[in-house]
Parts: sequence; structure tokens; C-alpha cells
Amino acid sequence: MDAPTADVEIDEALAARLVAEQHPDLAAPVRLVANGWDNVMLRLGDDHLIRMPRRLLAARLVEHELRWLPELARHSPVALPVPVRAGAPSAAYPFVWSIGPWFDGVAAVELEPAARREAAPALAAFVASLQREAPADAPANPYRGVPLVERDPVVGPRIASGVLDGVADRAALERVWRAALAAPGWAGPPVWLHGDLHPGNLLLERAGGPLAAVLDFGDVTAGDPATDLAAAWLCFDAVGRERFRAGLPAFSDADWGRARGWALAVGSAIVETVGVTGAMGRLGALALAELVSG
Repeated sequence: MDAPTADVEIDEALAARLVAEQHPDLAAPVRLVANGWDNVMLRLGDDHLIRMPRRLLAARLVEHELRWLPELARHSPVALPVPVRAGAPSAAYPFVWSIGPWFDGVAAVELEPAARREAAPALAAFVASLQREAPADAPANPYRGVPLVERDPVVGPRIASGVLDGVADRAALERVWRAALAAPGWAGPPVWLHGDLHPGNLLLERAGGPLAAVLDFGDVTAGDPATDLAAAWLCFDAVGRERFRAGLPAFSDADWGRARGWALAVGSAIVETVGVTGAMGRLGALALAELVSG
């Protein structure tokens, strides 16, 4: 399984029933697309995508997308999956769910890092579009955007446990983590963050082509911009990383140092949770390899 175990089982019949009951004007054939980390995605007809939380821990994340994606999309230079309908909990399904647009393209997570390079400039432009002060009521997220030291009680023991030893050198990972923790913290106001910028949430126009859309805003929050700068290692090889950095405003060495720490935190969590097989597992393993190589 390339994702955590589901708390709620979701299938095409359930999704079709909910659409028919709550949004009958959009009723159309339903086809399962993917069981993601937090949500099940199902295609609805030709033009729409249904997102349904599969884990209790992530159940409220769709609500954040419903509230904030319309606003963030107004500033974004790339397409975002702004919901067109909200689904309510019912006797058949306990969580809020959504219907959004369907985007054609190729999932970046299915490609090798070299085939993602053309997406780097547009992803940088998207990240830059978020680099503005967020409002006080932006969603709080204890796992993203916070001072990096708050993740040390989890990430430090994860490295020390040896669970990552078959993926990357433990001493090298410890050096990256210690350097990230030692970097000065973010002194500016909390800025908008996607919160989960990795290849599983990027859609390309075609294999090796430019960025078509940025997906999955369930972790949207505000805080340290280094959280999203971690995409440099989560998404790209050295060539793509330079293209990504070149498209961004100037950030300090401290910001990029913390970004390496955030990439380690995310990549190691993926490997610890699902191993190194499957698309997500390979994503985590490749990110850790990029971190220790440069």
C-alpha cells in the first residue's frame, strides 16, 4: 500500500450515490482514479473530480480547500483545483467532501526527476505567488510552517532509529538535519504555504513537459516559507533545483538551510510510513538521496 491505511472505505458506488443525492445536476459515470495519502480521488464524467477524505486525521482538510482555494487561485499563475461544489456528511459517509475540476495531464510522481525539470520555472512562479502575508485566520497546521525545531522530536529519532539506513547514509542525514536546526529562523510575518509541495501533487502537461496544475491544498497554512522551498529537493534533481531557485525571489542561506530540513522531514516521513516501493515511496527515497548529494 503506497499510503496509510484508510479509516473509511470509499468506492465508486458510494461516490455516485452521494453525487446523485446532493448534486444530481452533476450526476455522471464515476471512476476511481487514486487512493491518495489522505483522500480518494474519483473522476466524475469528463469534467470533474470528486475528493473524499479517507482518514479521520485529514477529514477537515477538504474544508480548508473549500474556504481558501478560491482566494489563492486569484493570485496563482498556474491552474489550481478550485472546488465547484461542497458535499455534506450523511448517513452513508461521515465527512465533508468536494467536487472540483478535472485536469488532463501526467502525474509528476510517475516520472523521474530529470523529466520534471521543465516544471521548475512555473512551480517557482507559483511559490512566489504565495509569498505574501497570510491573514490571522489562515488554517493552523502543527506539521507544516512551524519553527523547524518543533519537528525535531519526531525527525531526530526517526533518523537515529535506522529506518532510513537503506535509503541514505545516516551520518549524512544527521548533518543535514543538524545544519537545518542551527539555521536562523524565519523573522518575517507568516506567509501563505501550500504545505505539501511534492511530485504527488503536481500535474504536468505531458511527460517531460511544463507544469499544468498544482493539486491538493489540504495542508494549506501560513508560516515559514522554507516549508515550500523544500520542493527544490522533493521534486527535482540538481538541474531542476537550480531552475526552481532561479525563478524565486532572493532567499537567504538560512532559508534554504531550513528548506533542506523540511525536505528531510517530509521525505523521511514518507519512507517510514510506506517504505520505498510504489510511486510515493520512490519519491521519499529520491528526495533523501538528493539531500545527501547536494
